[in-house]
Amino acid sequence: MKVLITGVQGYVGSVLGLYLKAQGHQVSGVDVGFYAEPQLYSALGRQPAVCHKDVRNLDAEDLSGFEAIIHLAGLSNDPLGELSPGLTQQINVGGALRTAIAARNAGVKRFINFSSCSIYGALGERPVDELSATQPLTEYARSKILAEEAINQLADDSFTVVSMRNATLFGASPRMRFDIVLNNLAGLAWTIGEIRMTSDGTPWRPLMHISDVSRAAAMMLDAPSQLVNREAFNVGDDALNYQVSEIAHAISRRFPSCKVTLGSNGDDRRSYKVSFRKIREMLGFTCQHDIEFGADELYKLFERVKLTRELFEAPYYTRLKCVRSLIDSGKVDSNLFWRVPADQGGALVAIGA
Repeated sequence: MKVLITGVQGYVGSVLGLYLKAQGHQVSGVDVGFYAEPQLYSALGRQPAVCHKDVRNLDAEDLSGFEAIIHLAGLSNDPLGELSPGLTQQINVGGALRTAIAARNAGVKRFINFSSCSIYGALGERPVDELSATQPLTEYARSKILAEEAINQLADDSFTVVSMRNATLFGASPRMRFDIVLNNLAGLAWTIGEIRMTSDGTPWRPLMHISDVSRAAAMMLDAPSQLVNREAFNVGDDALNYQVSEIAHAISRRFPSCKVTLGSNGDDRRSYKVSFRKIREMLGFTCQHDIEFGADELYKLFERVKLTRELFEAPYYTRLKCVRSLIDSGKVDSNLFWRVPADQGGALVAIGA
């Protein structure tokens, strides 16, 4: 299948693109280029061809000839989403809708939208499913709900739309992120030998390895339209609902001499357990990797790349820091459009890989 990934040079896209190519798909990408360089390590395999363009400017001609779009691009977590609520809506909702409209007008048959389990917010310890009420607590989570609703309106018999409400991801990627919970705690364990938590560790989070979400996306490409069209799926595994303290202690067991310090309740009210029964029963999906696997993988990666505290705390691997750095340096404007010419370190032109 000929597939286009938006956000292909992000944390997930860098892994997903190579995975789909290995499965025999023809893969290209669109990306604004904020996180393209530097990479924490070089991945094996040739990355997909990339057109560097903002999703707010995509047109049908940009998407012509593709059979499926996997939409990852956007402001990608809660802290970054709070940078400018208006921009979060403009990019995560408006950009997603524009991309979906362009895809439908270009004759694309399938649109796979990456959403998030964070839409459930603070719903306690009873596992929530796709029919449960949502309680988004952040601009990022609200934008994901609005994007799902807007894109779903475009679906018809010739244009399949499906949303993947993904668990919180973890694991190694060339374009690494240290601002997601397991990766962040593992980085702390390696660089300072201590996981200092501001919360008491009781909030619940569903987790999923980055290779598992790549498998799930591939399944969405192949699933019969009548099973997935206009549907939302929680993507993860019932066995991978963890309290944050469990994640911290799993990491401390793998990282020698790492001390775990718990705090008080903290300011983060998000806590949700998620049921993944629907995707398991309808598509046969379960996760292959747990947090112990993730802790071991990251320990070996940090050893290989000789991760330092300076590198761990560098802006490249924390989304909010990276975007603020681009704004402060004048490379992008307040609306997150590039304003520095490519030959001066700004936006890149379309390239092949």
